[in-house]
Amino acid sequence: MQQARTEIASAVEPIIDRWKDEEGPLLPILNGIQRELGHVPRESLPIIAEALNLSRAEVYGVVSFYHDYREKPAGRHVLKLCRAEACQSMGGDAIAEKLQKLLGIRFHETSADGAVTLEPVYCLGLCACAPSAMLDGEVIGRIDDARAEEIAEEVRA
Repeated sequence: MQQARTEIASAVEPIIDRWKDEEGPLLPILNGIQRELGHVPRESLPIIAEALNLSRAEVYGVVSFYHDYREKPAGRHVLKLCRAEACQSMGGDAIAEKLQKLLGIRFHETSADGAVTLEPVYCLGLCACAPSAMLDGEVIGRIDDARAEEIAEEVRA
C-alpha cells in the first residue's frame, strides 16, 4: 500500500507544484491528474488537500460533485449517453436499456474486459438530433436500435 501511495505521490506532486500557487488551483490540479493518470485516485486526495491547505472533505466534495472526475481508470472507449428530457422524449430510455444490455454494464460501470465505460450525461446540445450520445469525444445523433448495435460492436472491436 505504501508503494502505491509513493507512486501516486510521485505522479501527482509535479502537477500540484505546477498549479498550487495560481488562483483557484484545485480544478486545474484535478484536471491535470485526470489527464495524466486517466482518473483521480482516492489516494491523491490527502496529498492535494495538504498542499492546498484544504480538508480532505473539501477536495473530495469537489471531485464527487463533478461527474467527469473518475476514481478508477475508464475503459478504452467512453460512451456518454444523453439522459436529458429531449432525448428521453425521443426514445432515449429504450436506447439506454438496449445499450446497457448489449454492453453488459450499467451506468457508471466499465466492462470487465476494459473495453468501454458507460456514463450518463445531461445534455450534449444535440436536442434536435435526439436521442444522442458521445463516443470518445465524437457526438452521435438520432440513435436508433440499429445504431445502438453498431456502437456496441464498435467499442468491442
